[in-house]
Amino acid sequence: MSIVVGYIPTAEGEAALTRAIEETLRHQDRLVVVNSSRGEALVDNHFVQPEQAATLENRLQQAGIAYELVQPLRGHDAAEEVLTAAEEHQADLIVIGLRKRTPVGKMIMGSTAQRILLQSTCSVLAVKAAQI
Repeated sequence: MSIVVGYIPTAEGEAALTRAIEETLRHQDRLVVVNSSRGEALVDNHFVQPEQAATLENRLQQAGIAYELVQPLRGHDAAEEVLTAAEEHQADLIVIGLRKRTPVGKMIMGSTAQRILLQSTCSVLAVKAAQI
């Protein structure tokens, strides 16, 4: 089995990754890090670039866990990519970061976290970034 984390290079993404590493070590599972682009393009500030990927992979190696970095470019939204990865890797747990959004922002943009929480067939752990 495995743990899937939705990761973007933000405070929320870092919080989710930190907790996912902790859970992976606790349960001695494999970690699948999902980082997807909003479209079929690499020009997305949420898509981890090669130098960032090297830093990310170094962090995972230093943690001493088995991992896989998945960066699909299928044009699907992040929720769909995380849910697909969870299904493909038979995840026991999905870890996601939460950010504060206005009610209007949720209505217009939808909520990736909400879709994952409602559509996942496994447990979901939602974490918040530290307040500065």
